[in-house]
Amino acid sequence: MIKKLILPALLLSLSISNAQGKKAKNYELTSPEGKNKIQFELVNNAPKYAVSHGKTVVITPSDMGFLLKNNEDFSSNFEVLKVENTTFDETWEQVWGEKKKIRNHYNQMVVKLQQKNKEKQQLEIQFRAFDDGIAFRYVYPKQGTKDSIFIMDEKTTFNLKDEGKAWWIPANRENRDEYLFKDSLVSNLDTVLTPLTIESKSGLAFSFHEANLVDFASMTLVNTKGTQLKSDLVPWADGVKVRVKDTFTSSWRSIQIAEKPTDLITSYLILNLNEPNKLKNTSYFKPYKYFGIWWGMHIGKYSFWEGEKQGATTEHVKQYIDFTAKEGFHHLLIEGWNKGWTPAWYENKMHQFSFTKCADNFDIEKVVEYGNKNGVALIGYHETGSNLINYLKEIDEGFALYKKLGMHSVKIGHVGSKLNMKEWHFGQFGVNYFRYVLEKAAQYDLAVLYHESIKDTGERRTFPNMVSREAARGQEYNAWSEGNPPNHLTIIPFTRLLSGPMDFTPGIFDVEVKQGYPGKRVHGTTAQQLALYVTIYAPIQMMADLPENYEGKPALQFLKDVPTDWETTKVLNGEIGQYITTARKDRNSEDWYLGSITNEKSRDLEIPLSFLDAKATYEAQIYADAEGTDETHNPSAVAISKKTVKASDVLKLHLGGAGGTAIRFKKL
Repeated sequence: MIKKLILPALLLSLSISNAQGKKAKNYELTSPEGKNKIQFELVNNAPKYAVSHGKTVVITPSDMGFLLKNNEDFSSNFEVLKVENTTFDETWEQVWGEKKKIRNHYNQMVVKLQQKNKEKQQLEIQFRAFDDGIAFRYVYPKQGTKDSIFIMDEKTTFNLKDEGKAWWIPANRENRDEYLFKDSLVSNLDTVLTPLTIESKSGLAFSFHEANLVDFASMTLVNTKGTQLKSDLVPWADGVKVRVKDTFTSSWRSIQIAEKPTDLITSYLILNLNEPNKLKNTSYFKPYKYFGIWWGMHIGKYSFWEGEKQGATTEHVKQYIDFTAKEGFHHLLIEGWNKGWTPAWYENKMHQFSFTKCADNFDIEKVVEYGNKNGVALIGYHETGSNLINYLKEIDEGFALYKKLGMHSVKIGHVGSKLNMKEWHFGQFGVNYFRYVLEKAAQYDLAVLYHESIKDTGERRTFPNMVSREAARGQEYNAWSEGNPPNHLTIIPFTRLLSGPMDFTPGIFDVEVKQGYPGKRVHGTTAQQLALYVTIYAPIQMMADLPENYEGKPALQFLKDVPTDWETTKVLNGEIGQYITTARKDRNSEDWYLGSITNEKSRDLEIPLSFLDAKATYEAQIYADAEGTDETHNPSAVAISKKTVKASDVLKLHLGGAGGTAIRFKKL
């Protein structure tokens, strides 16, 4: 059902006339159930907004607007022309997702402003109040502007009423967004990426982010004074933040607001702020799990490049196809299949990859044909090395080759500190590039998996071929660095994953990585790796380990069973950086799945099973840390058991240090 109502014209005219009087009018917008409220007013002709949740003030009056080229102030000297209030209520269905049906219910207030000078430049500010948060964006309407518009700074501030603990990673750094999360007081932050999650001393939890980012610079946040955060747009190389012609629409500046951090995870505000599906054909993509030669390359068993240890050979890939088919899976990712790979491929240079020519000892047509005979589809791979000048010259040929071969997924990598060794991934240049490639891929019926990408801002609703991305520190760091500490996996569900699906590449069974580099390992247990398929959402999930480490292992059954497309999601408990337990219902059966993980501390949890169908009985198939197992004691040992349960039961779980539990609830 869709419902859109405009408030009576009389009320609007009264509001407008008051605003034009001597005393500035304070406009209020409340969410449908009254949980959140936005206040807007002009103070000395400058726009200000404030936000409250119930009786708790969240944001005290804060600045809005922009600084344009030549120090032109576009944040003051305004008057209100018009205010329009509407309400909107719909329930829409995801093509695939962590929840099938999503309600999009908000009240909207559009404030139309005009500067009181001879140019009379207009600015429209759109506010939306949801029961799980608020959002606003700026629209510069077409108004006969002769010259291009150069935004030099955004004046938006978020004046937090209360101090809080922020979970953050730095912005504008060499490794993009692949950093470990730290926590500190809001007042001690520097410049950070979003989503930025804050546990406020008010008792509330917030996530600051943006949605529907198109032809604009990404927003980072910088602490300016006290608990004030300011928008800091990622610049072009020449320092300009945004350059447009005639008109612009910023992304939505969003604040998700929750009574507790776990409720942030089941907020769909970011998706709701994006446009509905624009693709006429989405049938070529169905959620799946996949194997790959990837982990063998990262642990040094194989190389990405041609040579003695070359991973992408026709012979190797046929072996992987045989294993994939034997175990009942249908997708395989092969990296390094093409010309251009060298031992220095990851260094900041303008590498020249080919996207149509095969590496020596690899025949893509023969491999695809062999895969087709065995029911295994090949996933394409394009590593750009961030040399987009080279990539965009060949992108059509590369995509056309995949379409000709009947391939429908492509992983696209962007290793490098800057795009073309010049522009930040998160700047307007990168934003436009990533959207261009996504729309281009749709023309060739290709689903996209981005690595080294910009953050997700919900575009998967509009373009469901945007299936997943990395955009965080993933599993590969366990192969060749000091690794990800155990708490990393208990932080990202409350931070990075609030923006969208992540290709973390879980499923390492040999967590001690006996075939890898000395002293490098996964800092967790095998049971925890199983649980990640539930705690980390993505419509495609890699089973990242080597085939020989899965061979004959009973725990592989969970990976065969666990789906990647869900009817609904519930977060049963959790504390940021400590632990989390997530339950999801399969979209295509009556089964539920549960994943529970902990940081370095062992933990005993009691899990009420009230999420199950109260009228049914289930077989709980439990994959847990074996007795005495933790990160350093027999970490690969998984205890598998079964028991009959119902919704009125409470299940007791024991998680070893850096451990976990994965459960399938099979309806009987």
